[in-house]
Amino acid sequence: MVFSSSIFLVVFLPLFLVIYNLLPKVLNLKNIFILLSSILFYSWGGPKFIFVILGVTLLDFILVGQVYKHRDNKKQKLVFLCMSLALNLGLLFYFKYFNFFIDNLNALTSVFGANTIIVGKILLPIGISFYTFESITYAVDVYRGVHAPLKNFWEYQLYIIYFPKLIAGPIVRYHHISDQIQNHIEHETVNNKLQGFTQFCVGLSKKVLIANVMGSQADAIMNMDPAQLNTAATWIGAIAYTFQIYFDFSGYSDMAIGLGKMMGFFLPENFNNPYVSGSITEFWRRWHMTLGAWMKNYLYIPLGGNRVSASRLYLNLAIVFLASGLWHGASWNFVIWGAFHGLFLILDRMFLLKVLDKIGRIPSVIITFFIVVVGWVIFRIEDIHKLGLYLHKMFAFDFDPHGSIATNNDFDYLVYVAAFFSFFMLIPKSGLVHDKIFYANYNKAQLIGFSVVACALYFVCLMYVSGSAYNPFIYFKF
Repeated sequence: MVFSSSIFLVVFLPLFLVIYNLLPKVLNLKNIFILLSSILFYSWGGPKFIFVILGVTLLDFILVGQVYKHRDNKKQKLVFLCMSLALNLGLLFYFKYFNFFIDNLNALTSVFGANTIIVGKILLPIGISFYTFESITYAVDVYRGVHAPLKNFWEYQLYIIYFPKLIAGPIVRYHHISDQIQNHIEHETVNNKLQGFTQFCVGLSKKVLIANVMGSQADAIMNMDPAQLNTAATWIGAIAYTFQIYFDFSGYSDMAIGLGKMMGFFLPENFNNPYVSGSITEFWRRWHMTLGAWMKNYLYIPLGGNRVSASRLYLNLAIVFLASGLWHGASWNFVIWGAFHGLFLILDRMFLLKVLDKIGRIPSVIITFFIVVVGWVIFRIEDIHKLGLYLHKMFAFDFDPHGSIATNNDFDYLVYVAAFFSFFMLIPKSGLVHDKIFYANYNKAQLIGFSVVACALYFVCLMYVSGSAYNPFIYFKF
């Protein structure tokens, strides 16, 4: 089940909100209801895997409890930490990367005439990359002494399986939410509920009204044989996908944050207008910020971070972004995409930041956006041969009219809407508008006004979802 589906918008969410708000304001009662609702939410889309999550989280809860119990014994607590990490990373490797590993092993050994290893296709549990990373943060934060573990298993289960963030994040570090599990009902104010509903509806609109239209156009072009396209068509497809993935993923993050706020939870922001970035370094401070924070705290800093020689620093950046690419999917194009971004981060450190700073903000944004668009093409096309042909066509200056492709009317209009909102923050004082909508305390007139707008957006999106069979979600498979 995803937030932009009819079953969620018509049945699950209204019933959840009605029952949740009718319950007495008793913490344990509300937490139990959220947990049961989260189990139902996940079971709807992955009934075979709900028991895997419940079983693994039980084992992990026990192991991390032992880490804390032996906190004064470095050797023993390290052993239990390693057992927890092995459990979580082993689960991730088996479900997400085992087939990829076997396929590449077969390709390698076939050169020497070895027999092919045949294994069945392993189905990928929904959201496994996200809740695996959150399980790791729990174990490592307890090991580091950042926070004591939760005493109640069901509270830990709630942290892992909390449905607003379960499928696609944001990735929530354990110590950022542990206290909220104990006090979120104190923040169930009318203002927070309305702000949350408004943010949910804005995110839903980004996903349904913009991302879906961009995605339809991107699929129409990027699923074709690149040999049939000219340069203009390939760039239209690349731009369409660039806007699709941003409004799709950031929209889903807005919906998650909004849902949390309606229950008194404050989940971390995941996007900060990344397409206004003036460098790839800045882009990664604005794009998927919770993944960036995770990689920084649990991989980059343990590798030495910035406190190393220049050559080692470049190696650390390369390792982090190769890992980031592989995290997104078990395919070589994701590894190449990670290496592509890692290369520009290294170039930033070497000289590029100084060059971009000298040429001014707007030229820097244009150059960075161009790099990002090329990167998204690498991200989108998994077939390496097809990827090479598509990139070649993008830079072949081939304007053969037979290779053009018609765009639909919705795309012709909404691509300008997408561009406007993608670069909105370049307008002076535009941040005040954003903060007013999502963070300011509303007066009575604003409460009414935002309620009307949010409800209108909700029903427009619902009608669009009900009338269209095209409703993909890019990060659903990650």
